[in-house]
Amino acid sequence: MADPLVLATVVAGALIAGFVNGFAGFGTALIASGFWFLVLPAPMVPPLLVIAAVAGQLVGLIRLHGHLDWRKGHWLISGGLAGVPLGTWLLTLARPESLKLVVGLVLLTYVAAQATRLGALRLNRPGDGWADRLVGFIGGVLGGFGGVSGPPPLVWLQIRGLSGAEARARYQPFNFAVLALAMVTMAVAGKVDGAVLAWSALTVPLSVIGALIGLRAFLGVSEGAFRRAVLVLLLASGLALSWQGLAG
Repeated sequence: MADPLVLATVVAGALIAGFVNGFAGFGTALIASGFWFLVLPAPMVPPLLVIAAVAGQLVGLIRLHGHLDWRKGHWLISGGLAGVPLGTWLLTLARPESLKLVVGLVLLTYVAAQATRLGALRLNRPGDGWADRLVGFIGGVLGGFGGVSGPPPLVWLQIRGLSGAEARARYQPFNFAVLALAMVTMAVAGKVDGAVLAWSALTVPLSVIGALIGLRAFLGVSEGAFRRAVLVLLLASGLALSWQGLAG
């Protein structure tokens, strides 16, 4: 932690990612990975992302508990929990360059889905079912691999035609359950070492502070303008990580 540039980058990632998580109900790993992969050893980043994400999600669960629907989200959650062990197993096999490339491509895929007509697609017959469980499984694999469980269910719920509040009521419990299990499986796999815990002592409080600020902003900021700003940041992060993965 002695390098000022490393410290500043990690602090900025924690605060900004926490804010986005508090505002949108997801996004810690999406945002923070774009900062932390640049300055920290790649194997350390996924468990650090998951620990910070769980802390941010817990803030949202406590502050919005009356607006969340665990019952309607159980299809997503059950699929996600099934996918986490596979994702963590894949993490144990991945090289640092491959890890950066995969996370970078996930970021770019999410940005493309939100910035194109895919975000405007709607199903004629929306309903809970096995398709939700499959989407949850994919999110669980990504959560166990790199803490990026949010994009698949978010895009899917938008395609199903759910409003922002209805979607958040389902994907926030999903993200918490998946990331909490991912934290456990990464610890069992030996990914949570002393260095990760040391950085977590810094990033978790900052993520919580950011999440509290984001929750307050959730009530008064234009969602459209904020979403565009987040997409630009994710695009830059995805391009940087993908380039690092390919160049490494």
